[in-house]
Amino acid sequence: MLLSRFFRTSQRRIMQPTALFLVASALAAIPPMAAAKPALNCHVGSYRLADGGLVDIAPSDGDTLRWRRFDGTTGQLRRQSKGKWLSTEGWTNRNDGKLVSFSGCKMGRIDFNGITGREIAFDITNMTFQSHDTPLAGRLVLPKGTAKVPVVILVHGSEQDSALVYYDLQRMLPAEGIGVFVYDKRGTGLSGGTYTQDFSLLADDAVAAMREAQRLAGERMGRIGYQAGSEGGWVAPIAANRAPVDFVIVCFGLAVNVIDEDQEGVELQMREKGYSAKVISQAKEVARAAETVIASGFTRGFTQFAAVRKRYEKQPWYKDVRGDYTWLLLPYSTVQLRAMAPKYRWNTPFYYNPMPTLRADKVSQLWILGGEDYEAPSAVTSKRIKSLIAEGKPFTLAFYPHAEHGMTLFDKTPDGQRASTRYAPGYFAMMRDFILYGRLVGPYGDSILTLKRGSTERDDIPAKGH
Repeated sequence: MLLSRFFRTSQRRIMQPTALFLVASALAAIPPMAAAKPALNCHVGSYRLADGGLVDIAPSDGDTLRWRRFDGTTGQLRRQSKGKWLSTEGWTNRNDGKLVSFSGCKMGRIDFNGITGREIAFDITNMTFQSHDTPLAGRLVLPKGTAKVPVVILVHGSEQDSALVYYDLQRMLPAEGIGVFVYDKRGTGLSGGTYTQDFSLLADDAVAAMREAQRLAGERMGRIGYQAGSEGGWVAPIAANRAPVDFVIVCFGLAVNVIDEDQEGVELQMREKGYSAKVISQAKEVARAAETVIASGFTRGFTQFAAVRKRYEKQPWYKDVRGDYTWLLLPYSTVQLRAMAPKYRWNTPFYYNPMPTLRADKVSQLWILGGEDYEAPSAVTSKRIKSLIAEGKPFTLAFYPHAEHGMTLFDKTPDGQRASTRYAPGYFAMMRDFILYGRLVGPYGDSILTLKRGSTERDDIPAKGH
């Protein structure tokens, strides 16, 4: 979720990475994502199809586009000829047989695999607002009309990409009657300031965004709250404690600290590979040494890290040690790691404990977690959210047993790697309903719901369909 999230951002372009991904780019000699150019295409937008469904067209890598439907299906579009595009399933590069074509840019029409549609018009206001004297670029997107609508502020993960360019929910939710405020995180896109992972500072930015959304929406504003993914799962609850809102949605976030995140990742991955408890313990020892180095800002812990690596590097299991960020440090010498120190310190609060904040929160929260999440392992977080529900906190937990980070499903390739195919069914609808109604009215795919105390439905409801 922290470092390895960097590599997945280019695949997902969703709402919500975590922290320290720039270290990953340095260690793996991969250009930072800020250098990636979006596909500047006039067809980006949300379209209402003749069958009543929605398809969103978003920029993707290079000259490609990405389509998403509200049922969670998605694919990448590659241009075949003038106005015609061929789709591949999810992020697999497998031809899914879908053909998409667009009219001229000013026409706003689409043919999505034989179903025609028109681009949806929104009321859009672009602006710059301030947080701690830093200018942040934002955008309010409202459904057309004068009626009151709920408004959701999209809180970032740790990505360096521009939210104003890549966040698809800025169109998908307004198409369902919800206002959205989206902004570029400080140090990214059109916003000023320096990139940081300081959760407290980022929470202040989120509060400033929320107040700007209130100001701009004016009389049209109904309920207001946050939607946050990954790293944003630490940030949004802090923001909700600092200024009142009506709801918080956390997607594939964590109720543990950054160090525990990596430890859980190592344990989950080694267990899935069939290693014994003894080997898992040794792998976590390697991870602890790496975590000490990175949590210190690459200033200490090198002697212990070198000793642990030397002790285990010839073991057959050593090559499988991953975690969220441990694996990125393993190939590099002390000299190489020290050289990175001045450039990769972002005030990441590695030992921040989110539980006091969550216990203090009085706002209604929906946590959506995946059972196959390597970047943000969900086992401990799920237990902690359930404990808060048992204490009477106004939380709801939705657990998708087969979903990975980003709430996507996947197939396994012949070499054992994951090939992501789509979003979990019901995922987008779940967020929409919680924003609109303040509760879930499901069911939502194969999610398992643990509802806040006092709900008229029983806890741990296996939700089918939708």
